Amino acid sequence: MLNAKIFEELSAKLSAAANSSPAKDIEKNMRALLAQGFAKLDLVTREEFDVQTQVLVRTREKLAALEASVAELEAQRSNATL
Repeated sequence: MLNAKIFEELSAKLSAAANSSPAKDIEKNMRALLAQGFAKLDLVTREEFDVQTQVLVRTREKLAALEASVAELEAQRSNATL
């Protein structure tokens, strides 16, 4: 994935360039250009990432419970065959 620090540095450089130049709309144009470029990348929003993180946590919990159930059933089966 892309490094967030690179984008922060780029944004800071663009802001510095916009503040030192008489054309204040350069920053708006560059932001629009960057947003258009980001739209073409395969990125997810923070909200989508957080939702998928929660789904993964629940899935891991269910998997752990199923593994425990299987282990218990295997133990019962081995005790029954003895």
